[in-house]
Amino acid sequence: MYSKTGNSAYSSVSLDSQIAGATPHQLIVMLFDGAINAMRRAEIYFQSGNIARRGEMISRAINIIDNGLRAGLNHEIGGKITEDLESLYEYVSRNLLEANINKSGEKLPHLISLMVDLSETWKAIEPNRQAQHG
Repeated sequence: MYSKTGNSAYSSVSLDSQIAGATPHQLIVMLFDGAINAMRRAEIYFQSGNIARRGEMISRAINIIDNGLRAGLNHEIGGKITEDLESLYEYVSRNLLEANINKSGEKLPHLISLMVDLSETWKAIEPNRQAQHG
């Protein structure tokens, strides 16, 4: 019923509208979700031997982590937690790159777990949730 182009266009409009209406907190959630999704897909492509798609997904995850999550850190007011997050994001990005270069996906479950834990922690501190429970 829908052409692939039409479906992609619909997805793009849907994502654009989600981004436009998102709070800063929700944007970070979306970045986490995107990075984790790309890492999980890379893991699948490692297992299936699809080198091109594996590289594409690892690049996507690194891009989201470096140009989204890391770039969004506020070092002026974040203090020690910002430094720790910077180190953790750098660790995940570096290990993703090494996994791709070394053609080894064995570290991916650990890296995905780290990002899922961070994401769940971030979701737990949602400003609206605190206001409702406080």
